[in-house]
Amino acid sequence: MEVPTKIPAAIPTAFSAKYVALGDSFTEGMGDDDPKLPHGCRGWADRVAEQLARADTNPNPNANANANADASQGAGLGYANLAIRGKKLRQVLSEQIDAAVALQPTLVSMYAGANDILRPKVNIDALIEDYSRGIAKLSATGATVLLFTGFDSKASGVFGKTRGRTAIYNELVREVADEHNALIVDYWRFDEYDDPRMWSIDRMHMSTPGHINMARRVLALLDQESGLDVPDLEPLPVLGRLKVAAANAQWAREYVGPWIGRRLRGVSSGDSLDPRWPRLHSPGPAAVEEGARGAIGLADSPDWS
Repeated sequence: MEVPTKIPAAIPTAFSAKYVALGDSFTEGMGDDDPKLPHGCRGWADRVAEQLARADTNPNPNANANANADASQGAGLGYANLAIRGKKLRQVLSEQIDAAVALQPTLVSMYAGANDILRPKVNIDALIEDYSRGIAKLSATGATVLLFTGFDSKASGVFGKTRGRTAIYNELVREVADEHNALIVDYWRFDEYDDPRMWSIDRMHMSTPGHINMARRVLALLDQESGLDVPDLEPLPVLGRLKVAAANAQWAREYVGPWIGRRLRGVSSGDSLDPRWPRLHSPGPAAVEEGARGAIGLADSPDWS
């Protein structure tokens, strides 16, 4: 696996701890909108990094020894996020694994495969063989490796059709985690995501409350205090059948149709994007206040089916 030229490999790493997040739109942060940040989103990984940085109590006395280090680098936690929306599992492996290893992480998270599962045909066994080799590279760095199972889409009339594929993927991912001594964030068992308010208006990505909740889940697995509260959710709208049908038709036009069109053209929404945070930096609190945004647009998107 070659390091992409647009992600520099020889990056100073003068932090005492380094968290690198890999994957697709789930880790990029889609659905957790923030126009002040790269790609206009924040996401659970940013929130986890911010909390880990606050908790870091192991400053690096040699942080300023490297004269070439960025001004933003120093003691404490450094964070990079290489995830890009639309990436399939083998793209994540070829474009992000070696770049992550070059950053010498102490913690690395990876979730990929959902975009493969949604394709008409997929060989999950072959995918996981490649996946295991990539995780072996990450594990060999000595970093704590954090993997995710896929979400149980039983509540979705559309995405529920891939539930069997996801279950197979999950069991194989658990085997990979056992083999490489990785931690598992068992998304499949998080029943709170059966609530549509945990999802954005596109019904494909978590909403801001969903991302905050995921950050809490990850931090709990890492035995870290989250300091995060999921904002109160607005009551679900009660709509008649005609309004539900109209909302579903609008969703299909605005989100499903363009998604299918990209698949037919062989393009991805992330094709022109670089990673949001390709270099290690000291994460700080985002400019938006926690809980200021809820599950936007739920009145127009009340029913997954």
